[in-house]
Amino acid sequence: MSRIFSGIQPSGELHVGNYLGAVRNWVSLQGEYEAFFCVVNYHAITLPYAAADLRLRTREMAIGLLAAGVDPDRCTLFVQSQVPEHAELAWIFNTLTPLGELERQTQFKEKSARQEQVMAGLLNYPVLQAADILLYLADLVPVGEDQIQHLELSRVIARNWNSRFSPDEPFFPEPKPRLTPTRRLVGLDGKGKMSKSIGNTIGIMESPDEIWGKLRTAITDPARKTKNDPGEPDDCPVIYPLHRAFSPPETVKLVEENCRGAKWGCVECKRVLHENMMAELAPVRERAAELDANDAKVTQILDAGAEKARAVSSRTIAEVKERMGLPLAR
Repeated sequence: MSRIFSGIQPSGELHVGNYLGAVRNWVSLQGEYEAFFCVVNYHAITLPYAAADLRLRTREMAIGLLAAGVDPDRCTLFVQSQVPEHAELAWIFNTLTPLGELERQTQFKEKSARQEQVMAGLLNYPVLQAADILLYLADLVPVGEDQIQHLELSRVIARNWNSRFSPDEPFFPEPKPRLTPTRRLVGLDGKGKMSKSIGNTIGIMESPDEIWGKLRTAITDPARKTKNDPGEPDDCPVIYPLHRAFSPPETVKLVEENCRGAKWGCVECKRVLHENMMAELAPVRERAAELDANDAKVTQILDAGAEKARAVSSRTIAEVKERMGLPLAR
């Protein structure tokens, strides 16, 4: 089987953006590929944080992934910091990555512009990301459109290392993107992608009432001033994409007809969406509650996943060191 790798930052509870943009896709892919999925907590320490908060968010994210259908019997799920080869390979790749490539990264420019003091970890973030992927010799990486630039850098790094240390037969594959079906989901304010830091998300574990409260006030087609004004679904940046993600095709078609024909008001449209979201998310919330009450089980799953990941990563590091003339630890 071809191998895939993907990671997610421990932002705490899953929200609809990362559920649709990544996790639901992981669940569908884990039967098709040899899959490695990782809670990337090293990436989360590039910005200020509290240690207790990071531990809690890492656990919550792991529970969310398991509840959403990531199956440890069909994939390898682990926490990044439990596999030290990630950091080791990242340092090796730092010696082969041009500074200009890092400074051109869009996410670095955006995030560094908001920082009073820019730390080196923020600049080197995509090098660690390349190490995450290449450590498992992954062929494919399920990503959203906003991660394409980082993945291209992973390909550059693989190419650079191969040309110096494995010129006859490339050791590292140049991973290709596997774009997620829901490529970019706009936040409730309609101004940017869903992000906890902005506060425009819907949490997967939120109650039906909490989710309805957020949907009820979410932005809709600005042309629909009243219920009798016809609208255009594609001009509705939040609700219509969520319908396409959660509602059956016949409902999506009905939404289009009733919006263009002014047969539904926006509140009616949102109520139908709410029902369909709850039908999918209620079982996820129930499984999460069961896992939250069984801390030993969650720990056991993550420890077993880390052991499986180390079995692969240690072989990769051993081969890399051999080819680079670096002695192995005794």
